[in-house]
Amino acid sequence: MFDTKPYESRFETAINHYSEELKKVRTGRAHPGQLEGIKVEVYGSLMPLNQVANITAPEAQLLQITPFDPSNITAISAAIRNDQSLGFNPSDDGRVIRVPVPPLTEERRKLLVKQTSEKVEEAKIALRNIRQDALKEAKRKKEAKELSEDDVKRVEKTIDSIMTNENAKVDELFRAKEKDILTI
Repeated sequence: MFDTKPYESRFETAINHYSEELKKVRTGRAHPGQLEGIKVEVYGSLMPLNQVANITAPEAQLLQITPFDPSNITAISAAIRNDQSLGFNPSDDGRVIRVPVPPLTEERRKLLVKQTSEKVEEAKIALRNIRQDALKEAKRKKEAKELSEDDVKRVEKTIDSIMTNENAKVDELFRAKEKDILTI
């Protein structure tokens, strides 16, 4: 018999990755996840920002970064400033870094929705690749006489059913994020 469990867990992993990617997309409010992709050069190597500092959102329009080692403040500020996709301009007082989150313009909101829809396409491509892997494995087992023609058809129906559910989850997550972005 064909085991779909490994493919189901891969589908789940793809959906989790997609939802993590959505967290990085800015809405109008400050969220520590917005700085998740930032890498800071400290101690001669690149490290994720959350490993060299504590990130909080004390206000709706402000992120506050407290470095574990105050000597890294300039490197952290530079790393945030250099990430043009965020459009943030951090300021520091020698102890903490404050990053004001500017309110989004209508044009910027539409651009963010477009970027988010590109992430939807990436997620759907990942799901299709997993589906193709499952179907290839089923065909391989059929050629090795481990599965019958009817079993292969059953596997295809099962995988397609799972695929439909996962695509619906992706669309639902996108609609929720789109609503969040466009809400002023």
